[in-house]
Amino acid sequence: MTTRQPTAAPQSGDARLSPKQRLVLLLATLAGAASAWHAVKPSWQVPLPSPAVLGEERLQDFRDALYFPVREFLDGGNPYDPAAMFAHWPVRQDFNLYQPYHLLLHAPFALPGYRVGAVGFTLFSLLLLVALAALAAHAVRRYVPVPFAVTTAVVAALLVTSQVGKAQLYVGQVNPLIAVGAAGALLARRDRPGLAAVALALAWLKPQYGFPLTALLFVRGSRRVALLGTAIAAAASLPVVVLLVVRGGGVGPFLDVIVANLTHARGTSYGAVDSVTAQRIDIAAVFFRVTGRTPSELVVLAGALVVSALLVRRAKEPIADLLTVLAVVVCVVHQPGDVLIAVPAMAVVAVLWWRHRGEPGWTAAGPAVLALAVPFAHLYTVDSAVVSLFGSRTAVTVDGAAVVVAWVLAVVAARRVRVT
Repeated sequence: MTTRQPTAAPQSGDARLSPKQRLVLLLATLAGAASAWHAVKPSWQVPLPSPAVLGEERLQDFRDALYFPVREFLDGGNPYDPAAMFAHWPVRQDFNLYQPYHLLLHAPFALPGYRVGAVGFTLFSLLLLVALAALAAHAVRRYVPVPFAVTTAVVAALLVTSQVGKAQLYVGQVNPLIAVGAAGALLARRDRPGLAAVALALAWLKPQYGFPLTALLFVRGSRRVALLGTAIAAAASLPVVVLLVVRGGGVGPFLDVIVANLTHARGTSYGAVDSVTAQRIDIAAVFFRVTGRTPSELVVLAGALVVSALLVRRAKEPIADLLTVLAVVVCVVHQPGDVLIAVPAMAVVAVLWWRHRGEPGWTAAGPAVLALAVPFAHLYTVDSAVVSLFGSRTAVTVDGAAVVVAWVLAVVAARRVRVT
């Protein structure tokens, strides 16, 4: 069991903000509002889905992974069946193996017309980004008595201005909800294990988040959270699975659909490990793009999890949290936007590294955060410059290589910054 780290007493409130802090709060709020307005606009500007605009990137994940899969489910079909989705709806990507409860949880955004649903979901995602910033501020206040409102405003402004934050709203991803769930599970796992379990169930929305996060929480001693959170996610999905099995004519046909879904995903240009155009940031995909050799994804998954699990048990909590979220995104299929789950851990480690940068063991922590910041700073202008100088293959490799380097540095930090 990891020893609880002493924390600094937080400020009693933000009522005593200094003039400088009030100015920072004002500037961060204005900058964040401007960036948020720019990021939300695509939700009402995007053309309505049709076969003629399948290549439209604005709200494509909302269209392909939420709106039309929910519509297919409500119409009596099975959205996990790629053939059915491509035949019935104007989608470009198949519906991946999200937890079945996703079809119920996000149904309110698919019940109205597409435009209303898109705007509503985008605004909801924006609120989740602000909530993630608030969780980051709460995490920092465990160690440094900073003003909660100021920290939240600054982190939120940076989020909605960054490439990762803007992409959530531009593409219509569900990552903000998963990131809030992962952050909640890590922050509340000791003091409020019941709440942490519910948060973990949200992180299970995509199994490639839920499985490694659950395994590492279990190793770190939060067994109740790991088991209960998994049980909640399974219980929430069970009614949907039963309904799909009954509709499909039994367990056998349902499993055939799942196999077809996995087969289709492995053959896509954006999902295959040996794709030179996919923006995957996991170790297996980065290894292929750097060396040209195709590794075993199962070996990579096991290796990254085992190495991380051996270290997170004894590392200091902030370093252990950073290593945990990095292990989640490098061990199995992930995209650059998936590093959103690392925001609270990044904020805490950055602050503590600055305070302890002269102490042995913290040398690798700061560079790990800097490397992890690369996807956030990989804006359109940066991407265009990289493509023009080095080619598209380099451009899609930069983020993944930086995240893998961040994981390696976090491993080094976890070995050296131990619980005493």
